[in-house]
Amino acid sequence: MAVLTETEILTKRDFLPLHGTDHVEFYVGNARQAAHYYRSAFGMKLVAYAGPETGMRDRASYVLEQGKVRFVLTTALRAGDPVAAHVHRHGDGVKAIALMVDDAESAWRETTSRGAQSAAGPAELRDEFGVVRTASIAAYGETLHTFVERSSYRGPFIPGYKPAPEEDIVSRPVGLLHIDHMVGNVALGDMNRYVDFYRTVLGFDLYQTFDDKDISTEYSALMSKVMSNGNGRVKFPLNEPAAGKRKSQIEEYLDYYQGPGVQHIALATNDIVDTVRRLRSQGVEFLRVPNTYYEELEGRVGRIDEAVTELADLGILVDRDDEGYMLQIFTRPVEDRPTLFYEIIQRKGSRSFGKGNFKALFEAIEREQALRGNL
Repeated sequence: MAVLTETEILTKRDFLPLHGTDHVEFYVGNARQAAHYYRSAFGMKLVAYAGPETGMRDRASYVLEQGKVRFVLTTALRAGDPVAAHVHRHGDGVKAIALMVDDAESAWRETTSRGAQSAAGPAELRDEFGVVRTASIAAYGETLHTFVERSSYRGPFIPGYKPAPEEDIVSRPVGLLHIDHMVGNVALGDMNRYVDFYRTVLGFDLYQTFDDKDISTEYSALMSKVMSNGNGRVKFPLNEPAAGKRKSQIEEYLDYYQGPGVQHIALATNDIVDTVRRLRSQGVEFLRVPNTYYEELEGRVGRIDEAVTELADLGILVDRDDEGYMLQIFTRPVEDRPTLFYEIIQRKGSRSFGKGNFKALFEAIEREQALRGNL
């Protein structure tokens, strides 16, 4: 299967132009407490709220932002609500990945005409700040893609939400800029089905691919394919487990999440050393690799701007491709279930995903799995 170059992706006709990620909506058991965690630990600012006080009777939602990263945390107020059922099955997790478009109805029409299952037809929401149009389709598992058209809106989020107070004494920003990519885990044998879904339904192309030789340890392996939209602003790696001696991290995720879902969200920064230092001071826990990883690091990846001693102290990984290098680090799971986690990433020319770090990273994950008794 041919993989398109960046130039080919950018010049190909795009029937679904996307401007990036509008927001990510999480269904959670307690949105108020989850919002406090993301504010105090990740430094995100509370910008909007909807709930009984604003006329939304069945749920409450908190909107958090930092840079261009926008999270919506939603909880049910009654046991019979679909949000409560989702949390009961999956734990806290991503329900909807919302994508910025110029025309939500056109995006819905283009994708459903190509085989997408509609989750919510085109809708128009209005208030004193303007108009927002939305529509949603089903993706993997219970995850949705929501198309958001907001060029005529000047409010804090969407109609129905009220601005939060200007002062947020809890939030201490850490330098997060935007979402670099979001990774989905799917069951064995399903990856190519969803590759075809993104290619046929959303017009994405295969950007990079990794097989079980690239992503394996002594005990487990997985396969991954990265799908990119037409202008390269939205990238969705898809993982599926591969045969190994023990249970892979993907299998563990699928067991605890009880199906496919978003495994991790990569958040970009322009200064990963400063960002990770701030995150650590605010209580975010990261995976660690052995200190031997940093022996002869520059011999493996070439000269870098950062001090290797600082990277080793913080546990930041480095990888290089033909266009430059990148730095990355992964948090431990942020839920009690070993499901969702975050990647902090800084790109210095590189457009890859850290292939040279896969072995060290997955061995670190396996050490965590062993502690849980799930390897």
